[in-house]
Amino acid sequence: MTYLDPLADLIRSCLPPDAEPPEESAALFRMYAVLLKAKGAEVTDEDVHDAWSAWMQTVNSAHEALIPYADLDPATRAFDAPYAEAIRRAARQMSR
Repeated sequence: MTYLDPLADLIRSCLPPDAEPPEESAALFRMYAVLLKAKGAEVTDEDVHDAWSAWMQTVNSAHEALIPYADLDPATRAFDAPYAEAIRRAARQMSR
């Protein structure tokens, strides 16, 4: 466990109840923790997609969503929104 793990856990706890994180996603949430530290409440859906893409390359390098955020259809883009909002919520909690 490192200093990023509590941040990753905080982000996970800020997800809406209907969010379904991928299995075996501890490394992904550590990447989200880096986004929390680097961008805080300014994180964007595109930032989340970029972090997810870096993680997904190690999981399934042929995944159809491994394309730039701007090239995704709106339905696929929507998958990033709850994670970006969770990072923003975590940032707000940390600033209290």
